[in-house]
Amino acid sequence: MSVALATQLREGTRKSHTMAENTGFVSCFLKGVVDKTSYRTLVADLYFVYSAMEEEIGRLRDHPVVGPIAFSQLNRREALETDLSYYFGSGWQNQLQPTPSAATYVARIREVAASAPELLVGHHYTRYLGDLSGGQILKTIAQKAMNLQGDSGLAFYEFAAIDDEKAFKVNYRATLDQLPIDQATADRIVEEANEAFRLNMEMFKELEGNLVAAIGKVLFGFLTRRQRSGSTEQPVAA
Repeated sequence: MSVALATQLREGTRKSHTMAENTGFVSCFLKGVVDKTSYRTLVADLYFVYSAMEEEIGRLRDHPVVGPIAFSQLNRREALETDLSYYFGSGWQNQLQPTPSAATYVARIREVAASAPELLVGHHYTRYLGDLSGGQILKTIAQKAMNLQGDSGLAFYEFAAIDDEKAFKVNYRATLDQLPIDQATADRIVEEANEAFRLNMEMFKELEGNLVAAIGKVLFGFLTRRQRSGSTEQPVAA
């Protein structure tokens, strides 16, 4: 029995999607306020998340529900490795560890893969379709905000193996609708997709502290310069 899973996922996660966009970190990002230190922490966290996701999806290629959505064209691990090399240098592997929120996210992916693999579809949809849909817009914002040259540090947003993103998304949604699941399973997948959004929001909230600190330093420096400048100004004659 097949169900309209693509529509149910879109409608069932609409509120979570809006909440994620309204987190402080994402809101600032969309407005072009991007701190490179916070951003590279995000890239590192995503590396751990996608590594777990792609390892588990790869292991479950023969699973009747997971296998059909295991599109290798979507894989992000290698792209993230390229970006990490740019932001952290050649020895990046020895410098990274997931933030607490990312570690929790990874643990959930591992848990689901072991106990209820079909729920990975919710995680897969939440991350990959979102990346594919908004990737170019986010790439442009990050590029301008951090003054990056060319595509350096932005490999994450490039899907070189996908020639036509619109056609790919149509096929992806059609694949979701053809998965051999019943309505009860569809409900659980939508619920897990909302959990994936929550886990993403926890990562964003953790990054907000770094971003606020960075903005605070810039503001403090600006005010300090103004005070120093003001102390040398001559009074204006009456």
